[in-house]
Amino acid sequence: MDVRLGADGRARCAWVGDDLEYARYHDEEWGVPLHGDRALFEKMSLEGFQAGLSWITILRKRPRFREVFAGFEPEVVAAFGDDDVARLMTDAGIIRNRAKIEATISNARLVLDLEPGELDAFMWSFAPASHRRPATFAEVPATTPASDALSKALRKRGFRFVGPTTMYALMQSAGMVDDHVHGCWRVLT
Repeated sequence: MDVRLGADGRARCAWVGDDLEYARYHDEEWGVPLHGDRALFEKMSLEGFQAGLSWITILRKRPRFREVFAGFEPEVVAAFGDDDVARLMTDAGIIRNRAKIEATISNARLVLDLEPGELDAFMWSFAPASHRRPATFAEVPATTPASDALSKALRKRGFRFVGPTTMYALMQSAGMVDDHVHGCWRVLT
């Protein structure tokens, strides 16, 4: 079953299940083109925190992540020091993984080294010119040559927690590819 009928009568990708927050995310964000250095830095950071976990865990914690990471403003996050890491490690409202917290701070510093708009242009340069929408979830890959290349290019620049699978998830969520399956109401819009 690749689509599921929601309580509102809309057929959605089955991964949404019955969760209202997932349905809102699916309907309003997932697969919608996302631009802007700050927005893409946030997406990169949250996808990095998601590694090894379910996305709904991150989605439910996203408001707290935004609060403690200063709205993912790279200038602010880049200035975080050891005291901030210690503070974040005690915050049960986020994922308390030291390596992921430190990677987010390090990645913010790398974003600051870029010209305004450069992160957006760089990441979107890896979006495939064409993408065949999957008919079923069995056709949705974990990685693609584009996500492999984006991951490699980001790692070459020093970014962390940007593996190929994480970058494909980012490409899906940021609308660089659209993996809503056939039968989903979003396919029809």
